[in-house]
Amino acid sequence: MIRSHKTFIIILISVTIIVTHTLLNSSLNKGYFNLPEFRKMLQIYDGQLKWVIPGQVSPANTMIAKGPHPTTEPGIIFLQSSSELNPKPLVMCSIESAARLNPNKPVYFFMKAFTGNVSAYREPEYKGIPLLSSFKNVFILPLNFNELFNNTPLAGWYEKVDPSKEEYWIHVLSDGCRLALLWKYGGIYLDTDTISLKPLKFQNFIVAQSANYASNGILGFNRSHPFLENCLTDFVEKYNGAVWGQQGPTLITRNLKKWCGTDNLDQFLNKECKGIEYVPNYLFFPIPHTDWKQYFEKYRWNNSNDAVEKEFSKSNAVHVWNFLSGRQKYDIKGSQSLIEYFYQKYCPSTYGTLSN
Repeated sequence: MIRSHKTFIIILISVTIIVTHTLLNSSLNKGYFNLPEFRKMLQIYDGQLKWVIPGQVSPANTMIAKGPHPTTEPGIIFLQSSSELNPKPLVMCSIESAARLNPNKPVYFFMKAFTGNVSAYREPEYKGIPLLSSFKNVFILPLNFNELFNNTPLAGWYEKVDPSKEEYWIHVLSDGCRLALLWKYGGIYLDTDTISLKPLKFQNFIVAQSANYASNGILGFNRSHPFLENCLTDFVEKYNGAVWGQQGPTLITRNLKKWCGTDNLDQFLNKECKGIEYVPNYLFFPIPHTDWKQYFEKYRWNNSNDAVEKEFSKSNAVHVWNFLSGRQKYDIKGSQSLIEYFYQKYCPSTYGTLSN
């Protein structure tokens, strides 16, 4: 009787939350929050309220609903659209640095191959998942493309596209995911090769990558922002997977120009354009992609770190351009390179896992 009574109370609280959320939020039916799906995700097993991972409804594949969820609390978003289950050190560093510098914000890491049960990934076979999940504000979540694209303009595209015929499939898929994640949940999206140097300001913003050209590697938006809806529609209408960046930075650039009514985005640097701030590249891209090797040059600093601090004093983060740098292997520990400095200071737990 006592157990049944507890179960009834839990169910009653869950229903109250759902009904209250429905009454207070008049835009639930716009797609970013699907009430029937949410209701299915909350179920009772052994007297405990648990999140049921979409497509995996058995009690063994559930997570106890601890902490925030992007449907209710926007945060910092990272994603991995490949099937990799052992995140590379740069990915781990990016997430760790964001978590450390934003301790009061949830950091969500969406992984395609993740099942939803953190305890299933243990050392020594897995290093990244145990390390990242040890941070109280890091939450690793499954990335289900059908669920994510449902109720967005990308749903039809994803059903029809043939990945085997796509030249840049992983990148195109990631481009679509970040737009859908921000539109459904809101928050800040960061590429997994972005090491945070300062706390992030939650606002609607786009970062300039170069002259008159915007980036999609770092984006901040409120949930269901109309600019993102424009981008999702454009993604499908002007889709061309054979052109690098067509669905990524080029898509953001052409839509921002349309949004601001200009062909010269640089005139809006450090200014707002219809509620979207266009921030200069030095805040997140202090070293351009053409000079990416500077991050790995040896002996850039010594025991005195003043020079590095001064060089990057205006930057909120550094984007390491993994699309280029990831093609080569570099020794980090003992190199006195910029990348070693950032690892040591901003992601010390990840730095500790590196081999000499």
